[in-house]
Amino acid sequence: MIHEISQLDDPLIAPYRNLKDRDLDRAGKLFIAEGGHLVHRLLASDFPVESVFVAHKHADEFAPLVPAGVPLYVTSSEVMNGILGMKFHSGVIACGRRKAWTPLDEVLPKNGGRLTLVICPEITNVENIGALIRISAGFGVDAMILGERCHDPFWRQSIRVSMGAIFSLPIYRSPNLLRDLDRLRAEWNVELCATVLEANAQRLSQARRGDRLGILLGSEPRGLDEPEIALCDRRITIPMKLGTDSLNVAVAAGIFLYHFTRASGD
Repeated sequence: MIHEISQLDDPLIAPYRNLKDRDLDRAGKLFIAEGGHLVHRLLASDFPVESVFVAHKHADEFAPLVPAGVPLYVTSSEVMNGILGMKFHSGVIACGRRKAWTPLDEVLPKNGGRLTLVICPEITNVENIGALIRISAGFGVDAMILGERCHDPFWRQSIRVSMGAIFSLPIYRSPNLLRDLDRLRAEWNVELCATVLEANAQRLSQARRGDRLGILLGSEPRGLDEPEIALCDRRITIPMKLGTDSLNVAVAAGIFLYHFTRASGD
């Protein structure tokens, strides 16, 4: 269904007009994907798509891709530029609908072999969440588990930084992370590794992994809380030099994942 949009105040495009992420969430669990690459990935995923909104020059490209029953809104570059109050270079944007969080039992089947998890108790930075999703997907992580205090991964900036990996990487949002960490060990035989800044922790270069590994990454200001560390089987650190006390959490995640996947031949 192609709809011509001639005015910025057209009610059909209300979700696109400078709405904050929290407003979209309250309005019905919606999210926005910006740019041709992200919209392509959204359309190829199993996330419901509410609508796609493009400038005229992209209409022929996206018309065959938009599913039947999903509106394709087409407008001039001038109207499109007004959507975000600035020049909108790509001219492609879409509105998707969130799915219910997949239960832990479905994300992690009890039977099976090798498993790699990234577990984030409290990542509150919007960009870091998106970067962690992208890095996890790139290194073949089976699922990401977010604690109760993590930032919403479906905000525009997080989706953009994830480069659309959020539409394919299984993500579980835990309502009680400490309980779920216990379950991971007892029911799935996952070895939990705390990433810490401690001189007496195991150096990453010496760390080897088993078949089922969960890597806990702490927030940049505080790291992991003691109750989370206490539930882990071991503590691992990246030694720092020249007075550097830590790395950006996404950079650290990339180093940990590279080490554990390279060492096992993934």
